[in-house]
Amino acid sequence: MYLILFKLALTLFIKMKYKLPIHCPSCETDLKVTKLSCENCNTAVSGTFELPMLLKLTQEEQDFILQFFLYSGSLKQMAQQMNISYPTVRNKLDDIIENIKKLQSE
Repeated sequence: MYLILFKLALTLFIKMKYKLPIHCPSCETDLKVTKLSCENCNTAVSGTFELPMLLKLTQEEQDFILQFFLYSGSLKQMAQQMNISYPTVRNKLDDIIENIKKLQSE
C-alpha cells in the first residue's frame, strides 16, 4: 500500500513541482491520508494511513534521492553533473541519511 502511495505521490511531484503538505497548516500536527480513490471505477478506500517516510523529506532531499537512483548510486557522476565537489555530494547524502534515521525513530 505504501509503495503504491509513494509512486502516486512521486508522479504528482514530478508533474506539479510542489510538495504535498505533510503538516497541518493550523496546528503543525502530521497529516494522515484518509481516502484514496480510483478515477477509473470510482472505488474508494477509506481509513487512516501514515504517509511514507520518504514523503516526509524536503523537496530538495527527495530530488537528491531521485538523482542518486538515476545515477545508479554514483556520487562521482552526481558531483560532475551538479558541478560540485564529491565531498559536498557525500555530505549531502550523509545529511539525508541522518534525517531518515531521525524520521525512523519518531
